Amino acid sequence: MSGQFEATVEIDRPVDDVFAYLADGRNDPEFSPRVLRIERVPEGPTAVGTVFRSTVKDAGMKTAREFRVTALEAPRTIRWAEVSSNTVTAREGGYDLEPLPGGGTRVRIFNVLEGHGLGKLLVGLALAAARKDAPAFGARIKAAVETAIAPR
Repeated sequence: MSGQFEATVEIDRPVDDVFAYLADGRNDPEFSPRVLRIERVPEGPTAVGTVFRSTVKDAGMKTAREFRVTALEAPRTIRWAEVSSNTVTAREGGYDLEPLPGGGTRVRIFNVLEGHGLGKLLVGLALAAARKDAPAFGARIKAAVETAIAPR
């Protein structure tokens, strides 16, 4: 079983700046409290093929995660796929960015969660929790970006 959750938020910052912030996955801990540690491999600008390795805490358990950037089309599209082996993974995820009149940016984030082994029984619970948190997750992204990037 697999399923998707998503959130859409409007950020009061220019699309190029929002794209740059979100493309650097090392910023994830600023809006995702489950991310305890994250690194970019290789160092340098994010590109297709870049991997972000993280330690996250889900349901009280720490797990190692690896996400590979699969598409990067500035300033509109960021895509990733989880390449780590966990019971529930994000088979596909991404950001879609749209410039708004007045200089803001509409951001849609989504993840397609998939269960493996025992995770096939757990993915429904993970999806329900992610869908419930999606509006708050979007709000955390908005707050983090607007804090990190000074208004123009």
